[in-house]
Amino acid sequence: MNLKPQSILVAGGGSTFTPGIVMMLLDNLDKFPIRQIKFYDNDEERQNKIADAIEILLKERAPEIAFSASVDPAEAFTDIDFVMAHIRVGKYQMREQDEKIPLKYGVIGQETCGPGGMAYGMRSIGGVLELIDYMEEYSPDAWMLNYSNPAAIVAEATRKLRPNSKIINICDMPVGIEYRMAEILGLKSRKDFVVRYYGLNHFGWWTDIRDHDGNDLMPKIKEWVKEHGYVTPSELEQQGNEEVEASWMHTYEKAKEVSWLDPETLPNTYLKYYFYPQDEVEVSNPEYTRANEVMDHREKNVFSMCNQVVNAGTAAQTQLEIDDHASYIVDLARSIAYNTRERMLLIVENNGSLVNFDPTAMVEIPCIITSNGPEPLVMGEIPRFQKGLMEQQVAVEKLVVEAWAEGSYQKLWQAITLSRTVPNARVAKQILDDLIEANKEFWPELS
Repeated sequence: MNLKPQSILVAGGGSTFTPGIVMMLLDNLDKFPIRQIKFYDNDEERQNKIADAIEILLKERAPEIAFSASVDPAEAFTDIDFVMAHIRVGKYQMREQDEKIPLKYGVIGQETCGPGGMAYGMRSIGGVLELIDYMEEYSPDAWMLNYSNPAAIVAEATRKLRPNSKIINICDMPVGIEYRMAEILGLKSRKDFVVRYYGLNHFGWWTDIRDHDGNDLMPKIKEWVKEHGYVTPSELEQQGNEEVEASWMHTYEKAKEVSWLDPETLPNTYLKYYFYPQDEVEVSNPEYTRANEVMDHREKNVFSMCNQVVNAGTAAQTQLEIDDHASYIVDLARSIAYNTRERMLLIVENNGSLVNFDPTAMVEIPCIITSNGPEPLVMGEIPRFQKGLMEQQVAVEKLVVEAWAEGSYQKLWQAITLSRTVPNARVAKQILDDLIEANKEFWPELS
């Protein structure tokens, strides 16, 4: 099959995840050929730290691919087939505020869940809409593959405020968990099984997992998760695996307690923040949060490795690694470009896929991806327990988007109050007022 080479724009070129994504793209050129890679970021200095190294790497490993990096939207967004968007408005410094401000009041601070996630969402909405508008102006036939967080709020904002745009919202968290499931089962890949799943982003459940011969794999995974969570057999053997940070190991272990609430399904790990919020507060350090971990480790390491490439003038000895989990992005883009009809979990408007749930809710469910975009699959009725939880969380997400669009203090206060992570309306208001002060540069004015 003669595959047409694609032109890719990475929006968020200065992200520490960008090198891994580029290397993943290079590792998949046989099934997703590329003629051009562009970077776009509004922080030129940060982007150049990544771009200068990637330019050297591409010249050595794929000289046929044209490369450029720009802070000019017209230059960056012209002649593009796919925009791969992973922006972080406010960078990790604002993530630190998202995490530390709620913790002052005994509420979990997290980048996508609870008040911290809402604060991040209020910053992200405008940034993602801006990218969509640039894409539609300069490359109107392009698709945006958005994996910017918080995906649930961003997805609701694009549904409400850019309903006709060619944007697909996707998250790597289910992908990462399915890699772990594959290891638990002794399989080579998550592609060795087919799943049924429903929920919201970072708020969902697997209901059926079968191999390609139709054998039910759920009992074996459920038995493992009941005792070990999503900690894999190899991690148990190593006892103190240094490759997985302690905060993530805690998350994978906590999944066993989350699974107790509905033993018939397998949960997304992020449900721990809603089922056991106080447990998460107790293990959090209000002086040193996940944002500090990332800035002190991942951010420094990636920029250091890029600097080494630039100083050496070669990427021959680089320690930059392929982001294996990011291969889902190629699967998605390839299915749109070449109509391969991949089956993937996407965040899409419900519109009857969950028959007893809000049709306008942005739900995370399996879809078949064609050249026309996603075709959502029907998952049927959902149980009362999950339905109640999801209705509450959807209301939070919709209120945040309405607060952003209307400049409404009242609606954002309501959203924070409604979150299962927040104990009462008084605490919600205290957190909100602090977040407003911290986000003056990024949020619309609220009244």
